[in-house]
Amino acid sequence: MLTSVVGYPRIGAERELKFASEKYFKGELSERELLSIAKQLRAEHIRSQKEAGVDLIPSNDFSFYDGLLDTAVLFNIIPGRYKELGLSALDTYFAMARGYQGDKGDVKALAMKKWFNTNYHYIVPELEDDAEIRLAGTKVFDEYEEAGESNTQTKPVIAGPYTLLSLCRYSGTKKREDFSSALVRAYRELLAGLEARGTEWVQIDEPALVKDLAGEDKEFLKQLYQELLSGKGKLKVLLQTYFGDVRDVYELLCGLDFDGIGLDFVEGKQTVELIDKYSFPKDKLLFAGLINGKNIWKNRYPETLDRLEYLKGKGIDVVLSTSCSLLHVPYTLEAEKKLSADHKQYFAYAKEKLGELRQIANIAESGDRDAFEAYRENVGLFAKERDCENREVQERLSAIGEEAYTRKPARRERERIQKETLKLPKFPTTTIGSFPQTPDVKKNRSLFRKGEIDERQYKEFNKEKIRRAIEWQESIGIDVPVHGEYERNDMVEYFGESLSGYLFTEKAWVQSYGTRCVKPPIIWGDVSRKKPITVEWSVFAQSLTDKPVKGMLTGPVTILNWSFAREDISIKESMTQIALAIRDEVLDLEKNGIRIIQIDEAALREKLPLRRSDWYSEYLDFAIPAFRLVHSGVKAETQIHTHMCYSEFTDIIPAIDDMDADVITFEASRSDLLILDALKECHFETETGPGVYDIHSPRIPSVEELVSALRRMREKVADDKLWVNPDCGLKTRGEEETRASLIHLVKAAELIRKEA
Repeated sequence: MLTSVVGYPRIGAERELKFASEKYFKGELSERELLSIAKQLRAEHIRSQKEAGVDLIPSNDFSFYDGLLDTAVLFNIIPGRYKELGLSALDTYFAMARGYQGDKGDVKALAMKKWFNTNYHYIVPELEDDAEIRLAGTKVFDEYEEAGESNTQTKPVIAGPYTLLSLCRYSGTKKREDFSSALVRAYRELLAGLEARGTEWVQIDEPALVKDLAGEDKEFLKQLYQELLSGKGKLKVLLQTYFGDVRDVYELLCGLDFDGIGLDFVEGKQTVELIDKYSFPKDKLLFAGLINGKNIWKNRYPETLDRLEYLKGKGIDVVLSTSCSLLHVPYTLEAEKKLSADHKQYFAYAKEKLGELRQIANIAESGDRDAFEAYRENVGLFAKERDCENREVQERLSAIGEEAYTRKPARRERERIQKETLKLPKFPTTTIGSFPQTPDVKKNRSLFRKGEIDERQYKEFNKEKIRRAIEWQESIGIDVPVHGEYERNDMVEYFGESLSGYLFTEKAWVQSYGTRCVKPPIIWGDVSRKKPITVEWSVFAQSLTDKPVKGMLTGPVTILNWSFAREDISIKESMTQIALAIRDEVLDLEKNGIRIIQIDEAALREKLPLRRSDWYSEYLDFAIPAFRLVHSGVKAETQIHTHMCYSEFTDIIPAIDDMDADVITFEASRSDLLILDALKECHFETETGPGVYDIHSPRIPSVEELVSALRRMREKVADDKLWVNPDCGLKTRGEEETRASLIHLVKAAELIRKEA
């Protein structure tokens, strides 16, 4: 049985790509050196898969920043403002991803959004009316030929035209249909070039097909691929889908001239039902996504083999595949030295999943499961009991009443009380919470973890940082300061360290966007709060100023979504356990005099089903109440904030309002404030702070730029409900740019107050 990998992590086992790219941005590494490191990483990625026995190894799944941006650049979808900078091809690419501010101009980065239901962020391509779509790059060819130098026949991967056109932003009057013919011609030229180079398979990724598709979408898809596939020649084309099932277009895909179709059997709820109902075409290979590409638990071999036997019993030719790209899991367990063997035996990172692919394929091909030691070990592993249940947590869960999900009094009354109590000016200024994690901050944390300094020294350092942060926030006029989060390694891992039921890793890094990597903790068992988490730091910060300091927490939805979750209980149960733990922290902050508490839900949308029909029944009906459970016990005078970032929120605005927070801040700068129209249309009641500038770019916004943004906001948001803030936390930025940007932010707010 053949095996296939949809995509592989590109950051490297030690995050080599991140560090090399950041050095390049600082001018500490040449372009030649950066390209050399990238080539070494690609060679290692291919070698790992080849040694594991993967038959269809992907190429062109490597990216310096984002794969969809790579595809846009490949087809010359580059807005004119970036071309006009006159930069090199690589620096133009990075300008699109990060923005540019220098001697050649000043441009913002393209918008950035969450990639379907993951914590990965993609760069939103922008199509201008005069865009000349054509095959303008050679990256796909270059990386295919590079793999060939090591005698490896790879399967080039490219984002598909339907997904590309669906995710593009259209800045003029033209729409997707106006660009489709030129784009198809470019894809056909790409396929012809691959065929000429001796390529056997090409993988075209179309994750957008797992979303709701209307009649016009299906017709558009059909026209795209009828024209595209008519020019594929002898090249075999795999249509790869993931993150769900393709119920709206399954029959259509089966009727098109693909040589293989990749279906997700992990998240695809109706994938099996579709095959039962409509069968699968005999002239195509089914790439069965049965190895979970988004979680780190080992595969349960009996279940997967049962599924393979079912498919073979239907006479279907099967290739065993990952459910999606392994980009969403860490690189390898080999680097985990502190996790116990008892724990590690349950996990498989990307490299280990390659071994699972080969083992399962071999077992399936033999037909004699028990003859394989790997099978017997797998069965025995999951037959054992895990120490993961906590009776106190279970009893507390069962005792929750409906009243615990409702805060009183109603929001409008709370708003009146809070304005009287807090006495903030119009257009109050604040930040999202974190300040730059400078080298000395990271060193202090590292020394403490290694035992080279004691707890007193560690805390004294952080308190001095907090003292300076409060002083300079007061000096520039920030109305609601924050303590800076210098004690936190990560907004989820930090909380998990004070919660029972969590495991922590050393090297389980996963790319979030560009050079930003996160290290999700693992939920091993039932969750509860072991001790206060943030109270000491918040109380200390509040003692330094008469202004209200925001207490900073991460909410239950985000903690769950940014962890590797259990697979033995429901998402709802895990989320509610976490909500009760964070509720304890909220009440402790309030009891200790913190009057404003921010409960971040940056990942609210991530686990939202991709189909609208499933939104409430499978997610929002318990995710929103979980957030309300966290804050429902506080007094009317206590102001509850939340924050969300880099997702498409316009279609769930009513649900966000139903979270019953007092203030919501969210990303708006990269999306050109488009969400404000949805807020106005939905009569959004919560006070709101749309981000006025993009913190994921090093550029410093001018006062004039910020004033202009605030004027536009005032057209959509009432003056008494509008807050002024960046669009996300500032931990990844430098100190100088942060200070300059916030000084400009405060000045802009002051000017707007004079206009009001």
